Amino acid sequence: TVLYYLFLIVLAQRLILCFVFHVCLIDSCDGPLVSNLPQSSFRSSSQLSNSHGPGFAKVNRRDGAGGWAPVESNKYQWLEVDLGERTEITAVATQGRYGSSDWVSSFLLMFSDTGCNWKQYRQEDNIRAFTGNSNADSVVQFKLQQPVFARFLRLLPLDWNPNGRIGLRLEAYGCPYKSDVARFDGSSCLLYRFSPNPTSSQTAKDIISLKFKTLQNSGTLIHTEGQDHTITLDTIVARMYLTININAFHMVVSLGSLLDDQHWHHVAIERFSGHLNFTVDKSSQTCWNINFGLMFFHKISYGGVQCHGSQRVMSRRNFHGCLENLLWNDVNVIDLAKQQQQVSITGNVTFTCAEPVSVPVTFAGAQSFLQLPGAAHLQFRTWNRAGLLLTFDLQQQAGSLWLYLSEARVRLQVHKAGGYTILVDVTAGFGLNDGQWHSIDLTARRGHLTITVDKEEDSTAHASPSFPVVSGNNLFFGGCPDSENNQECRNPFNVFQGCMRHIHVDNNAVDLIKVQQMLIGNYSDLQIDMCGIIDRCSPSHCEHGGRCTQSWSTFHCNCSNTGYSGATCHSSVYEKSCEAYKHQGNTSGLYYIDVDGSGPIKSQLIYCNMTDKTWLVIQHNNTELTKLKASSGINQHLAYFNYSADAEQLWAIITQAEHCEQEVLYHCRKSLLLNTPDGSPFTWWVGRTDEPQTYWGGAVPGSQQCGCGLQGNCIDSDHYCNCDADRKEWATDSGLLTHKENLPVRWVVVGDIQRPGSEAAYKVGPLKCHGDKNFWNAAFFNKETSYLHFPTFHGELSADISFLFKTTAASGVFLENLGIKDFIRVELSSPTEVVFSFDVGNGPFEVRVETGDVALNDDRWHRVRAERNVKEASLRVDGFPNATQKAPADGHIHLQLNSQLFVGGTASRMKGFLGCIRSLQLNGRTLDLEERAKITPGVRPGCPGHCSSYGELCQNQGRCVEMYNGFSCDCGLSAYAGPFCQREVSADFKPGTSVQYTFKEPYELNRNISTQSSSIYSDLKLRGENVSFSFRSSQSPALLLYVSSYYREYLAVLLNRNGKRRRDFKIQPVILVLFCNLFQIDQHEREDFNLTSDAEFNAIKSVVLGKVHESGELDPEIARLNSQGFSGCLSVVQFNSVAPLKAALLYPNTSPVVVIGSLAESTCGSPSPANPYPAETTHSLSDHLGTVGTGELIVNAIKSDSALIGGVIAVVIFVILCALAIMARFLYRRKETFHTQEPQGIKPEADSPEYPFHSEPNSQNILSENQKEYFI
Repeated sequence: TVLYYLFLIVLAQRLILCFVFHVCLIDSCDGPLVSNLPQSSFRSSSQLSNSHGPGFAKVNRRDGAGGWAPVESNKYQWLEVDLGERTEITAVATQGRYGSSDWVSSFLLMFSDTGCNWKQYRQEDNIRAFTGNSNADSVVQFKLQQPVFARFLRLLPLDWNPNGRIGLRLEAYGCPYKSDVARFDGSSCLLYRFSPNPTSSQTAKDIISLKFKTLQNSGTLIHTEGQDHTITLDTIVARMYLTININAFHMVVSLGSLLDDQHWHHVAIERFSGHLNFTVDKSSQTCWNINFGLMFFHKISYGGVQCHGSQRVMSRRNFHGCLENLLWNDVNVIDLAKQQQQVSITGNVTFTCAEPVSVPVTFAGAQSFLQLPGAAHLQFRTWNRAGLLLTFDLQQQAGSLWLYLSEARVRLQVHKAGGYTILVDVTAGFGLNDGQWHSIDLTARRGHLTITVDKEEDSTAHASPSFPVVSGNNLFFGGCPDSENNQECRNPFNVFQGCMRHIHVDNNAVDLIKVQQMLIGNYSDLQIDMCGIIDRCSPSHCEHGGRCTQSWSTFHCNCSNTGYSGATCHSSVYEKSCEAYKHQGNTSGLYYIDVDGSGPIKSQLIYCNMTDKTWLVIQHNNTELTKLKASSGINQHLAYFNYSADAEQLWAIITQAEHCEQEVLYHCRKSLLLNTPDGSPFTWWVGRTDEPQTYWGGAVPGSQQCGCGLQGNCIDSDHYCNCDADRKEWATDSGLLTHKENLPVRWVVVGDIQRPGSEAAYKVGPLKCHGDKNFWNAAFFNKETSYLHFPTFHGELSADISFLFKTTAASGVFLENLGIKDFIRVELSSPTEVVFSFDVGNGPFEVRVETGDVALNDDRWHRVRAERNVKEASLRVDGFPNATQKAPADGHIHLQLNSQLFVGGTASRMKGFLGCIRSLQLNGRTLDLEERAKITPGVRPGCPGHCSSYGELCQNQGRCVEMYNGFSCDCGLSAYAGPFCQREVSADFKPGTSVQYTFKEPYELNRNISTQSSSIYSDLKLRGENVSFSFRSSQSPALLLYVSSYYREYLAVLLNRNGKRRRDFKIQPVILVLFCNLFQIDQHEREDFNLTSDAEFNAIKSVVLGKVHESGELDPEIARLNSQGFSGCLSVVQFNSVAPLKAALLYPNTSPVVVIGSLAESTCGSPSPANPYPAETTHSLSDHLGTVGTGELIVNAIKSDSALIGGVIAVVIFVILCALAIMARFLYRRKETFHTQEPQGIKPEADSPEYPFHSEPNSQNILSENQKEYFI
């Protein structure tokens, strides 16, 4: 019994092993395909001898001469293998010729179903060449990234051993390929009927898949329709279109290009719930949230529309070509058609795919040409706008004819022999560089010449030459031979790059296979029996809506009006937040914000309010107060809010912000809000989570409270909302919603408005957010061996890296990510150089930016931005010129990485970075350096010390203050305000307006003050005063500023009359007077003046702007001016360290300032300057003399008599000062004699010069546009 059970166990194990082995054999597709083929399955362009024939080209065989070798080693040789049937090919292998020095070092791989019309296999859709052997013995195998389904393989050597010749042995690996095929002749179709069960055609998931090859560029592949819906799949101009109509919903999706190349293409349509995925070859597009509803399909037509019996007008053409493996939810429709089950056939449908032979020829480069004898007809396709198609000399050397493309039109010119005289010049067609096939017919009869494009009458051009247009010996297509002795062909135009086919000469079709065999004509650098055109714009590498255009060898992206830049429109031209704009020195305004940089979210125009905190404000469609009244039959009011940003943008902005808030307000009278404390809420709102929120502004989520309930100050303590008291008097519940996860408010439901007497009003404010968590996210690396690691960076086709750094080290690696062969790295290689290096399989590339004499290790923030895409790599450092490196035209394009991303160091722990890295973003996604630094030794979160980089943004004596995340500007000592102390504080003054800033009594006059406190007044006893302000006025004369002291000393700034009776007067150069010293002010520059004297201005009492109301002790002359007051505008008034006007406007309750009369903040009638930071020049004005003219600004500093001044010293000082005054007056009058700045024709005033401050009529008029602003 035991033996019996052991026998069963062993038998079961063997059966399992056999089953597993059988399954492995079924699943694997890597068997050898060539080794067992007969010699008749091999062909070649030539063979050196019978023993070097193609039949001996089998890997690891020594038959014959050990492999295939052609007669000549050149780029026109090829080796071909017929696998006998269509086969799935997954790999190829090559080997040199045995026992020789002959091998192939690089080659092209071609495939075909018919042995004609070959197609080239490309790796990564870009690389055309395979790397071959480096000796004759080793076998080099290549696993194909995508399997090939073909019967014929052809290998074209490109390079070989320079010390030998071409020698080759070949193997291919794969497995048999079985398929069901149906051929449609352009008037036939299949109709598949679903089962009689009406619900069987409705499924939660549908999959349609097929392969096709077409002989025409347009035709319908699939069509189905129901009562209110249709779905159609067809090719239009060699592109695939999927059209869906469901009730009023209409959608068209287009994919693919050049689908009429007579090769197989794969199509799949997958529907799951409301999502649709559409795939053509390697291109795919997903459409979301489609309401398919109740779609019932009873039948579906393949190959045309008429099989469906549609009553609708259809202009689509039937399909002409072959369909393969036609599946609808795993139902093989072609197999059913063969069995005549559920499928009916209309017209001639056959179950083989016989193809007409069409032999194209590819003109690939500048040396390409085709020479044939005898008049021509041809078809061509190209992406280029220009290029020679055909040229020949006329008989009897009468001239030359050129047929060429110019601006995507066909142009024909005939030039007279021996000169440049144009005898014929005609054009036809347009838009011929679209990659489609176009035909050209050139017909020449006696006295008549015609060219026709695409056989259309509208694209026909005629000419009537007076001479016969007959070709001489040869016709040259595409170009001319590159030979000095060539006298028969000249090409003054661009060479043609594209494909030609159906070439007819003298109405006879040209056999291009014989041309390839050198039996007819001549050629150079052609790829015969294939069309090598590829569409580099399908799929497009242009991102973010960039428009792709192409030529034969490359593509270009037009990024206009996209908001993105770069070779592929990858990088955003906008900043990611208001915070970033602010720290470039910008002020409040509308800015485009691209919250994810190069990511998929679009940019949005948003208002940035640049205050101490940078607020981002997003408006919606209803920010006004909305009133509601009781209405019969209406139980609820529903309000939707549409924001200026879409949902994806809003959520990204809220997530990135440090704080967000939104104000909600509810006015009520007998209208309950949340029905607290125990009832169901009548009003609620819905936010980001799509869940009803039953709390109001000022409360916390889930509390079913209002702000007053949380604070305990509701009007009725039994309720948690004021409105829930249900009173007849108006009440209000308002507050801020600050829980970011629920913002923004998307809609509000107001419920209690149906009762008699119920009234309510609600208001939802804009969404406001401040702060940028990503902008200041930083880490400090203090050890060379330390680094932060993150998941692998995925930037296969496009990769952008941006960050800020500061360091004192001379070098270090910022970041590195490795693959098996590929890598990407950004490093500081020296104090003046940053290097961006990478390898995507084409060898290492480096992009360098050198900063010259500017050191980058100066412990200031520097910005680095590196980008790599399929066209180029670029590197930018600060504002230095951008460095770029072009990518190889046919190189690898996929960056394949697999290691972790190392930030601040390398995997080898060598060349680590010492310093700070901030705001590190990869493809628009910010890495959280701070969070990772918290758990990493040798790295600290955050990075202090921002004022060294951003301190210069603090203008006008503003002081930079360090903060953990950033900095701020302290404007306490500045007359300016704003986040950078750049906003001018200005006000309009009326004749009675007065602003008085009062200082405390000095220590000597206040004996009650302690000795320690006396230091407070030490700065009030100065030998010089610093006074600065700007003004704008039409009044003259006028008192602008008055400073008094407790010792009855004063300093006054006066505006002299200008002597002209008009409002828009011009004030001449300004004079300052202090203790009889004269100083000139240039009105064209902004200046600060330090007014000094040998005597001290002691115990300052007050500074008055405008009218002085305590005028009992005023000097009589000053009093006369003061009686008129000042009418105009004053701005940025500064007296020493005090800004009296700023204190009166911004801090009236906390400053020792008294305002009498009307005072309104203003911009002084002028728009803000374009440059918010005007240059300021500080001058030292001691002992400088100047002239006094009319209309000048005067500072009068007169020291009154004092009992403290007497004796001889007082007399001496007085005499000296008066002498200086007399000298100044004399100089003034002499200067006035030669005064040349007065406008001609204006007579001088007759008023006494003894007192130049007489009032003028109209002196207090309001400001006009022509008035100017002056600065002291």
